[in-house]
Amino acid sequence: MYEPDIESAGPYRLRKNRLRELLDQGRPSLGTHVLSAWPTVTELVGQSRTMHDLDNLGRAAELFPDFTAMIKIEQHTRGHLAMRAIGSGIQNVLFADIRTPDDARECVRAVRPEHPGHRGRHGVGMRRDARTVLHVGSPGWTRALAECVIVLMIEKREAVENLDAILAVEGIDMVQFGPADYALSMGWSRGEDADAIRETERLVITSALERGIQPRAEIADARGAQWYTEHGVRHFCVGHDVGILYNWWTEQGGLMREILAAVPRDAASGRGPDVKHP
Repeated sequence: MYEPDIESAGPYRLRKNRLRELLDQGRPSLGTHVLSAWPTVTELVGQSRTMHDLDNLGRAAELFPDFTAMIKIEQHTRGHLAMRAIGSGIQNVLFADIRTPDDARECVRAVRPEHPGHRGRHGVGMRRDARTVLHVGSPGWTRALAECVIVLMIEKREAVENLDAILAVEGIDMVQFGPADYALSMGWSRGEDADAIRETERLVITSALERGIQPRAEIADARGAQWYTEHGVRHFCVGHDVGILYNWWTEQGGLMREILAAVPRDAASGRGPDVKHP
């Protein structure tokens, strides 16, 4: 079977994982959330350099050499969703709802190939990540699976209680703290208990760094980055597409209401102020 080398040029090569390259080089990474199913949104994000169908999102991400995709997967059907997303060309996986070391091991095994050197459960499939038929089961495909970046959400009370044991699981590349879910699992209010939540987040970050695992932070905008960089965080996810749209519409809608409120009623109706009406 024809098997191009993973490094070879051309449209049929196996794609390098940009996030893995940055991690291995000790360099920072920057991402954003895309909740829209419109692949053009992904293209626009890529052009800024900063699931209608998973395959289409994978295709959109592949338009940019410095761009790689990550999917967030909830606790149910983890294995199937991870396989389907990676097969579509989404190279990195963020697993939510981790509570125990066994959960963490399950996530790692769902991504890694079922190969003696990797001990995963991800089997061979004729999907986009293997260029359908060109790299099925090849050494390059196996290597690409081993290079998928695995990120775990630390967002539950049990996960914090089991933090050291979870971080000790082999194969975890990054962790991300989830303040909203953590507050919920503790029965706390994000506003009233903000200091305690932030202290837990600091614990997660420092514990990960001590283990050689990179922490990742999710922030609304760049103004929230400084606290994290001071604590050693170099990997960020900034904003949501729908949040950006909501904020823009809210801001512009408010400004337009102010403008229209200042317009005399007659002018707003299109009638001059001197027009006499019966």
